[in-house]
Amino acid sequence: MKKILILLALLTAGTAIEGLAQKVLPSPKCVLTQTVGLTDITITYYRPGLKGRKLEQLAKPGKVWRTGANNATEFKVSNPITIGGKELPAGTYSLYSIPGDDEWTLIINKKLSWGTQYDEKQDVMRFPAKATRWDEKVETFTINISDIDKNGKDANLELRWGNVSVKAPFTVSK
Repeated sequence: MKKILILLALLTAGTAIEGLAQKVLPSPKCVLTQTVGLTDITITYYRPGLKGRKLEQLAKPGKVWRTGANNATEFKVSNPITIGGKELPAGTYSLYSIPGDDEWTLIINKKLSWGTQYDEKQDVMRFPAKATRWDEKVETFTINISDIDKNGKDANLELRWGNVSVKAPFTVSK
């Protein structure tokens, strides 16, 4: 019995030490949940940092980017929204983008995948979003729901990184 108790104590200590040894992710996970009107929007993504690199090295102009690090960015809406001039039904999607100078192409895709396993055939929609340059530099990639109007129906999906802000206006149906 004594040997069993010692074994259990060692196993418990090993598990505790293993938990302490976990590494900090270089691109930490973020889950943003924002209610606009009566619609819940949840965006799950990993936040890479510039770390002395240029934005164009990480989000290459003209190339499909997973819009974050690690997994493709997950974009979930509880009710339909209108974004990019098109209705997006309630559901869970991936968000990809194609960076450009004055405009980025945002892509809503049906397939949830790890990394760069992008499948164009799964696109639900593509639409342009205006890119603006700022004096303020954002080190860690950030996605936000910004500029919610006083009626709670209109807002922007905003991507910020480096000195670039990309905004895609949307309207909730509820």
